[in-house]
Amino acid sequence: MMSLSLIIKREFNAKVRNKSFIVMTFLSPMLFVAMGCLIAYLTSVNNDVVNKVAIHDAKGWLHDELKSTDHLKYTDLSAMPLELAKKEASESYEGFVYVPAVDDITQLTTKVEYLSNDTPNLELVGNIEDAIDDKVTRHNLKVLNFDYEKIEQAKAEANIHLSKFSGEESHKEGSYLKMGLGAAMGYLIMMFIIIYGNMVMRSVIEEKTNRIIEIIISSVKPFRLMMGKIIGTSLAGVLQFIIWAVLGVSLFLLLTMVFDIKVGAAANTAAVQQASQEAMSDAQLYFSEFTKLPLATMFTGFLVYFIGGFFLYSSIYAAIGAAVDSETDSQQFLLPIILPLMLGVYVGFFSVISEPHGTVATVFSMIPLTSPIVMLMRIPFGVPLWEILLSVAILFATFFGVVWFASKIYRIGILMYGKKPTYREIFRWLKY
Repeated sequence: MMSLSLIIKREFNAKVRNKSFIVMTFLSPMLFVAMGCLIAYLTSVNNDVVNKVAIHDAKGWLHDELKSTDHLKYTDLSAMPLELAKKEASESYEGFVYVPAVDDITQLTTKVEYLSNDTPNLELVGNIEDAIDDKVTRHNLKVLNFDYEKIEQAKAEANIHLSKFSGEESHKEGSYLKMGLGAAMGYLIMMFIIIYGNMVMRSVIEEKTNRIIEIIISSVKPFRLMMGKIIGTSLAGVLQFIIWAVLGVSLFLLLTMVFDIKVGAAANTAAVQQASQEAMSDAQLYFSEFTKLPLATMFTGFLVYFIGGFFLYSSIYAAIGAAVDSETDSQQFLLPIILPLMLGVYVGFFSVISEPHGTVATVFSMIPLTSPIVMLMRIPFGVPLWEILLSVAILFATFFGVVWFASKIYRIGILMYGKKPTYREIFRWLKY
């Protein structure tokens, strides 16, 4: 056990004292925040763009339907000859809507044309189609002696009151928050496994190519060496994640304070004050829903599934690193590792988000290769404790089984040089 602790300490120190590790540990949260600010800025810049579209509608079928907005300005060129209007639109406008002078208004559903020099804006095309649909629908209702205005007045908008059987009140925002947090945790697990698993593989390849491994295994069993690398790297990963979490929360709180100060200084009009109050109300609602989440279970589950998932996949990464002589040779073996992780993410996004307690979500939260991702996506929605414990037990039992097989590949592969192994040779090593 003394040799194992020494290897863990060596791997941990080698990782955390590495300059790139230190730089990225403190730089990554800032980069993420900067990227978020950049996206917000680009979104605001994009919202300031005004698209200019010309219309040629000789009979005025859609004159009242196509209305200009803050981001879209329609210009009527119906008074101009059609060809001259097209030429003007091609030079000075993003698009041109041609409404032919049909006798029957119902023909507009197939006769209206949209011309542009570039690929048309699908949102704009959709708005034009909606305007045509609304116009023709009004006409059809009038023909059938229905009053469209009364139909619009008769429409109702439901707002269901959500609560649990225990009487606790809930909101739709809580569901959105659960979906967002679950997706974020599942995606982080996948990224951490890939990043730190590759660290383990590169460490093994480096020691193998430098022939350091031959000296190390003269005093340490290959199994302990592999476990020491996995545990040491996982501890470095947990430390890095904790630092990221602390820095991320601190930066978020700092930006929130700055935003509140700017909003308070700009709140000179009633509209701005009302928008600010609504934003604060929404923030309070989301915070209230956040406090109702199983935060302790989520945090504990993240650490447990991170360690278990990392141990499981890192043992495979270590075996691959021992089997090959260079990182280039490892590419053929990485696809079977990445596929289950991708499957877990897709199952999470398409099944867990829509039905967190369904059969598909439950089954994949028990399969050890996907459970670190899928179960973390389910936990915010509330999962029975026995399901979590069963999933964790299966995960770590599979880890010990995989480690037993991986150690066989590891102890033979670390001394193999100059030959690219095949799957057949690796299976043969398992029999030794």
